[in-house]
Amino acid sequence: MISHQRTNGPSLLLQSTPSRPSSTMLSGSGIKIFSGSSHPELAEIIARRIGLNLSNGEIGQRGVGGESTVRLAESVRDNDVYIVNTACGQVNTGLMELCIMIHACKIASAKRITAVIPLFPYARQDKKDKSRAPITAKLVANMLQTSGCDHVITMDLHASQIQGFFDVPVDKLFAEPSVILYIRTHFNLDDIVIVSPDAGGAKRATSVADRLGVDFALFHKERKKANEVSRMVLVGNARGKTAILVDDMADTCGTLIMAAAQLADAGAEKVFAIVTHGILSGNALPALMESKLEKLIVTNTLPQKENQAACPKIEVIDIGVVLGEVIRRSHYGESVSQLFHQVPY
Repeated sequence: MISHQRTNGPSLLLQSTPSRPSSTMLSGSGIKIFSGSSHPELAEIIARRIGLNLSNGEIGQRGVGGESTVRLAESVRDNDVYIVNTACGQVNTGLMELCIMIHACKIASAKRITAVIPLFPYARQDKKDKSRAPITAKLVANMLQTSGCDHVITMDLHASQIQGFFDVPVDKLFAEPSVILYIRTHFNLDDIVIVSPDAGGAKRATSVADRLGVDFALFHKERKKANEVSRMVLVGNARGKTAILVDDMADTCGTLIMAAAQLADAGAEKVFAIVTHGILSGNALPALMESKLEKLIVTNTLPQKENQAACPKIEVIDIGVVLGEVIRRSHYGESVSQLFHQVPY
């Protein structure tokens, strides 16, 4: 297991116990997988999927100012290095850790450095939505490239144009195959309708509905300000059916909770929600408990153990096997496009 704890004192060692051999096992030489402090559990799942141990690195904070410190505890010379860190908790700290780790690998003569970022930081700040507003997602892309990143692996970007902010390859994975597999194994397809909580997510939801061969509906919503919806109108029919809301992320969950209430009023028998990134900030958990949602199904792009303990309505889909398979294929120069449509075994 990974030992991980954040303190303001000495650096702590991030490492794993030996993992069991896997059918997809990589050779021990030539590849290293490091974990940042944001989600070591996911990094362990990824490493176990491809039959490797996590490489050892010391990550901590120095002094009252909380400067991030990193030291690689093993050689990376001429190795293919993968660094797993995601945007959760202290996002700025995690981002600086990632940049420092990339830089440490670069000056230690790593052959190629890949940042594995399941939830891309600042992905919602992808355009100038008002005067003098920054495009922070572009700044993050610049930071990663300047640090020495050669390749990025991420999942369900909030805005696809973020790929264009990079001058290095970006593999944008989709949670859709895992979501479809979950729906097929947990629901009766004759009784469900896939619902998009807003017009912006219609393409995602219609893709899921088309592949399942089920009905589709969507909400038109108006916002007073960010994260606050004033009015929602259902376009489509959910009467007598199990409605499944599909979206890329759930932050305060205000939209999903309002949509669930509207669907219940429109005659839906049960309402579920499936999202890729369960950020669940603010009062999201108590609000979920009081909502009409039967369950909120999220992937483990972010750590969810504490959320599950506080809210029994939360269920997790593991996407670590997908990320592990992408790393294996990337290392051997194989195509990853097949993973856009199916879950690896």
